[in-house]
Amino acid sequence: MNFSQWSRTLVKTIAVVLALAVPTALAISSADARVGGGFSSGSRGSRTFSAPPSTTTAPGSTSQFNRTFSQPGAGMNTAAPARGGLFGRGGGFLGGLAAGFLGAGLLGMLFGGGLFGGLGGLSSILGLIIQIVLVVFVVRLAMSWWQRRNSPQAAYAGADAGGGQQTSYRSGLGSGLGGGFGFGANNAPLEIKPADYEAFERLLGDIQAAWSNEDVAKLHTLATPEMVSYFEQDLAQNRARNAVNKVTNVKLLQGDLAEAWREGGTDYATVAMRFALTDKTVDRNTGAIVAGGEQPSEVTEVWTFARRSGSPWELSAIQQTN
Repeated sequence: MNFSQWSRTLVKTIAVVLALAVPTALAISSADARVGGGFSSGSRGSRTFSAPPSTTTAPGSTSQFNRTFSQPGAGMNTAAPARGGLFGRGGGFLGGLAAGFLGAGLLGMLFGGGLFGGLGGLSSILGLIIQIVLVVFVVRLAMSWWQRRNSPQAAYAGADAGGGQQTSYRSGLGSGLGGGFGFGANNAPLEIKPADYEAFERLLGDIQAAWSNEDVAKLHTLATPEMVSYFEQDLAQNRARNAVNKVTNVKLLQGDLAEAWREGGTDYATVAMRFALTDKTVDRNTGAIVAGGEQPSEVTEVWTFARRSGSPWELSAIQQTN
């Protein structure tokens, strides 16, 4: 086998691996179809890039944010485009377009063609690589323009830039949630009362219900504009697939406070929650189940809630646990 034949075989092998990897990644994401899509999304004020303390409910670590408007060293007063990979759901319509376009080129190589033409030795391989780089560059420019055009304002303004880890003291208060104070070196201590835990538990169920009903107007009353922007992206992708996600039978099983603090006029509370739910995705026309099922499952996530003075709590972030 000469070099040209070997190089063509290598490129086709890589194409097979990538062509199989893309649908696999999409299948994995569809399994986490509940609200938030299994991503870590949102903002925790100045603590967005600080991991919340572990708790009895979530003793492990939490994932870093895949999608956030916050910038390192800034509070929630900084709005930035949501971050996402080329094939990530954060890319929205253009991300899916890029995946389909590149995937078509890879499949074309399997049948003797390249992204724009055939392979004819080392020079053609280098040409193909250059073409792919150019395509990715153009798509990223288009994605950046699209996100700037559709990026909403940040959820809250005037948050302090202070931060730092804090510990929390928990006692058995609330409906399955621990209660107590959260203390931070650079933030004012914040007492979380039983009524607050009841609000958190109620938001858990109400947000899942509004998501299942695709009620964006209701979501705007339950979550920050940043979180709603992610929900709208995910709902749009479900509609593009002619699917709708239904989350029912949501029940809090266990929860406790990780930390609570005040930044300027905004209160924050990060709570670990383990809850049961029935998560299924059905065909929008026929109602046939395409992912998930009727069997209940359990999920542990870390939710952060925020409120301005005189306003109710809103969902500000969801983080996955490791």
